Amino acid sequence: MSTLTIAGTLALFFVFGFLFIFVNLCIGRLLRPHDPHEEKQEIYECGEPTIGSGFVQFDLRFYVVALLFLIFDVEVALFFPWATVFGKANALQDVRVYAQPAAVGSTLPAPVLGIYRELGVPQQMLPQGQQTAPALLQQQARQLAVFSLWDILVFFAVLMVGFAYVWYRGDLDWVRAYARPKPTAVVPPRKPREQRPAASALA
Repeated sequence: MSTLTIAGTLALFFVFGFLFIFVNLCIGRLLRPHDPHEEKQEIYECGEPTIGSGFVQFDLRFYVVALLFLIFDVEVALFFPWATVFGKANALQDVRVYAQPAAVGSTLPAPVLGIYRELGVPQQMLPQGQQTAPALLQQQARQLAVFSLWDILVFFAVLMVGFAYVWYRGDLDWVRAYARPKPTAVVPPRKPREQRPAASALA
């Protein structure tokens, strides 16, 4: 595919996308009913009634909670590719997949070849010859499953250390105490001083 073809395809894509949105907005403007009133202008579905100016400073705690959510949410999303690899490794240990007939143009059974392709193994790295023995393939699959299990345990341990750290720092508390109050020392009451006798009494 030439550079001119790629540029033309991209230009056609952007022009079609722009026209699609523009035409739909124009049709909507012509066909939708127009009946503005106070109730329709209110906040929809979420938020609080607007009081005062919109240029206000939000509490920093909103941003801290949002950032913590994004951090842990993205890290938890990394469990999905691991679960795929771990599941495929366990599927390769199943004896029933080796009882199937070999795939066309390969010495591997069709289910085994499909699992290897789902794992992203290139064609030149597929087992060949004596490497296709079921016992050897099951042993390699078991090693892959054990390795992936230890891998996710280490990842999860690091995740829990980070979670414990932010919990210890108090970042998960909505009202965070920046400084612990110092204990006040109890001062015993002083004894009243003995009054000295007046000078006239000494004379």
